[in-house]
Amino acid sequence: MGFLEVADRVWVARHAWFDVNVTLVGGSRGLLLVDTHASSLAARGVVDDIRALGVGEVTAIVNTHEHFDHTFGNQVLRAAYGAVPIHAHETAAEQTLAAGDRIKALYTADTTDPHRDEVLATEVVPADHTFSSAVALDLGDRLVELVHPGRGHTAGDLVVRVPDADVLLAGDLVEESEESGGVPGFGEDCYPLEWPLTLDIVLGLTTSSSVVVPGHGAVVDRDFVEDQRNQIGILAETVRDLASRGVRVEDAVAAGEWPFPAQRLGSAVRRIYEQLPRSQKRLPLI
Repeated sequence: MGFLEVADRVWVARHAWFDVNVTLVGGSRGLLLVDTHASSLAARGVVDDIRALGVGEVTAIVNTHEHFDHTFGNQVLRAAYGAVPIHAHETAAEQTLAAGDRIKALYTADTTDPHRDEVLATEVVPADHTFSSAVALDLGDRLVELVHPGRGHTAGDLVVRVPDADVLLAGDLVEESEESGGVPGFGEDCYPLEWPLTLDIVLGLTTSSSVVVPGHGAVVDRDFVEDQRNQIGILAETVRDLASRGVRVEDAVAAGEWPFPAQRLGSAVRRIYEQLPRSQKRLPLI
């Protein structure tokens, strides 16, 4: 639907494919683009939307994590705007090529997906400017902060804070989308046990008036983030309790009471069982 301004010189484009958000942050030195969509073809649409907005040129890119729906447009944006720096957490940058190979293998196997050809044709370009904890980017008349608050959706998540506008771009640490039923992205590389603590750090970067842009879905507020943090915390503690009582991982989804639809929690439950220390797991009851 193109870019809409959600705060002073912060524009969000919400795309139908994956209900993913692509965000622009404007400064006197140019535009910071946060996430680049899921293919070269989709990214060309992003470039068209930026030019239609008419507020400047992209001078830097941020990937909030390594997944393809946030990184596969990197090459096209570079082709459009030159060798602009691409920023990401060091772990995300390190994992981008491997993550791209995994998703291309899935699309290769699925001959029915309408996006198959464009995903397979995309050249994967990882970030070349990395950090471990936090870094500030100078956009001229405003500073933007990149913060790695901890592991959650992936090991290399970052959030983007625009302090003067009281905006936080949360990546997939926060998701609102109806496409997922409001369930966060519990993939095979997530860290559900650590995710609530990571969101505690994120909440510490917000105020009661903050505009929070999730990786997918509508713009939300601090209360939404706090609610989702608590739901993920309940999920983690429920699995911890089941494991401590000897419930087997394959039986856990059916045995628990969940804050999210049970059919969407298989990966999350498996990951928690994998990440629990042995002292918190008992042998299955017979």
